[in-house]
Amino acid sequence: MNVYMGQPGADEQNNIFIMRMGREEGPYNIYALRSMAVSRVIDGNTAVRVADGQWFEAKNLPGLYSQKEWIVALLLAILIGGLGIDRFYVGHIGLGIAKLLTCGGLGIWSLIDIILIALNKVQDEQGLPLKR
Repeated sequence: MNVYMGQPGADEQNNIFIMRMGREEGPYNIYALRSMAVSRVIDGNTAVRVADGQWFEAKNLPGLYSQKEWIVALLLAILIGGLGIDRFYVGHIGLGIAKLLTCGGLGIWSLIDIILIALNKVQDEQGLPLKR
């Protein structure tokens, strides 16, 4: 359930605060937070708040994390990764087709994708980290 329902408005773009190691940090804008999420400085469980609002988990802030779930991508890679379904799921259609036509790179590509997804190194088609 999303606690924060709307996109940050123009007045809230630079007023997003995070709680790290017991200290409030910020203000940040959504682009700085996205960069921090991609580089894993923050994760989906990091507490954030917009302006004078209440604290909630970063994964509920729209545009910060992908709408695709990490565990779903991992299960797809393990169970039917040779068909490229995991790549289709995260939005990499071209890679999904290539993986399908090569039977998962004869299994090698499938194994590599399982490892990459397990380590949370795969991003969605917009470059956002998968939601955990």
